[in-house]
Amino acid sequence: MNSNEIREVISRTAEKIVKEFTDYERFGIIGIKTRGVPIARRLSSRIKEQTGVDVPVGELDITFYRDDLTLISSAPVVKGTNINFDVNGKIIILVDDVLYTGRTVRSALDEILVDFGRPEIIRLFVMVDRGNKELPICADYIGKKIMVPRDKIVDVLVEEVDGRDEVIIRDKQEELL
Repeated sequence: MNSNEIREVISRTAEKIVKEFTDYERFGIIGIKTRGVPIARRLSSRIKEQTGVDVPVGELDITFYRDDLTLISSAPVVKGTNINFDVNGKIIILVDDVLYTGRTVRSALDEILVDFGRPEIIRLFVMVDRGNKELPICADYIGKKIMVPRDKIVDVLVEEVDGRDEVIIRDKQEELL
């Protein structure tokens, strides 16, 4: 996907969300760090363009909720969670860049429900669903669904983090340029 396609996906997703729910004042968007956060901010901006409502955006760091934390590192890097709005009774749009095994989303749901309260509804938006799930988790809004072999990596690059908007598929041993 190129930058125009990414922009179109975010706009189209905002339209779908606005059509599905009419109580815009109850919206909250939470991006999973790292790349889910800028995507969440862009989604909030598109919803504001369509509704006039400034939808709050939170940032979720799922590090301590991962089921593989001990396998990844003995000293994990924590980037911090920042959700400055009440999630209770809200319509939450959870945003991530890539849906793969489902474990990141499961961790995010655990953190939201355990630490922040009880939203009325949680919907999931991912830029790419790459298949090969290990858990029964599926997205409500998907930018692009592609089947990618397990020996490949899907990178969603965003301007705010990577200096460009692009979705690429690469070999695991291949360096990201």
